[in-house]
Amino acid sequence: MIAWLMLATMAQAQTAMNAARLEEASKILAAETASGRVLAASLIVSRHGKVALHRGYGRLSPAPDAKAVTPDTIFLLASITKPVTVAALMLLAQRGKLSIDDPVSMYIPEFTGGSRAQVKIRHLLSHTSGLPDMLPRNTELRRAHAPLSDFVNGAVTTPLLYEPGHDFRYQSMGTLLAGEIVERVSGMRLRDFEQKEIFTPLGMKSSFLGMGGRRIEDTAWCQGGGEKADLERFGANSAYWRDMGHPWGGMHSTTADLAILLQTFLDGGRSVWSKGTTAQMVRDQNTAIGKPWGLGWGLKTSLVWCYFGDLVSSRTFGHSGATGTVAWADPESGVVCVILTTRPSGEDGGSLLRRVSNAVAAAVE
Repeated sequence: MIAWLMLATMAQAQTAMNAARLEEASKILAAETASGRVLAASLIVSRHGKVALHRGYGRLSPAPDAKAVTPDTIFLLASITKPVTVAALMLLAQRGKLSIDDPVSMYIPEFTGGSRAQVKIRHLLSHTSGLPDMLPRNTELRRAHAPLSDFVNGAVTTPLLYEPGHDFRYQSMGTLLAGEIVERVSGMRLRDFEQKEIFTPLGMKSSFLGMGGRRIEDTAWCQGGGEKADLERFGANSAYWRDMGHPWGGMHSTTADLAILLQTFLDGGRSVWSKGTTAQMVRDQNTAIGKPWGLGWGLKTSLVWCYFGDLVSSRTFGHSGATGTVAWADPESGVVCVILTTRPSGEDGGSLLRRVSNAVAAAVE
């Protein structure tokens, strides 16, 4: 763990957070896991790089002998993967290897025909490319355990839904092509590039795209999202899906590691990204169409789900994931909050994540 994120011997007084109010956030997750509505959860809250609360709740799986969750339990992040993929691409931009205003076809020559010539890399990063969220054959490909390259081929040829840059539609396939560009420009697998250039330098020791050699049973089990057999065959609890390393949702991590990442962005990038890079990533890129989003990061003002709650400042950035996860940082208060759970956020429209986030934000003094 890098020294500038100081962990859990700090009293709430040192972080200028109200202990009783912060405890309310913990009680919500404790109650949800005790009731069985949520199988597993982990929460970390820090302010100005000092951790005020870091706890685990519940158990790893539905098995009767399942281990208890610890603060450092590893979860499947789902779409919190997206800003990490974009952050990898932005490293190449700051090194002069590419420009985000380059056309995608400059790096993926087979991405041609129709309006594809107008799609710039920045459109992939801000959900304005016209690509769909998922491919029409998504379920079919997953059932067949298709390799990631088949998804790339599908994204390259699938029809665009609108003229690039003229509308916003949340889309995983744009992030997939961003990851493909990282691989082609760097000559490395995305998972290896992220390990070398992001996770290792930042001391994110329990973060990896794919499984990183870990066993599924040593991570938090994902709830819901279909029949149990499907979850284990090609869904969120299958070895296939967990280790594919899909750039839009295949990252595993812990609350502590994500807190390091968010604090790095609050601190202007530290030794990894430049201040200019981090500033652009958390700035609204879609002012012309009035549908706010950063580069990879969602914003408090974004029009789609971010689940940061109601009490954070308008400058707050972060991301959520369909497996029941959210991570956010508020530059005005200096608070970082990461909530990882195993119940799909769609089951309650993100209410649990918003309620916990509200309790955290209310603890700021």
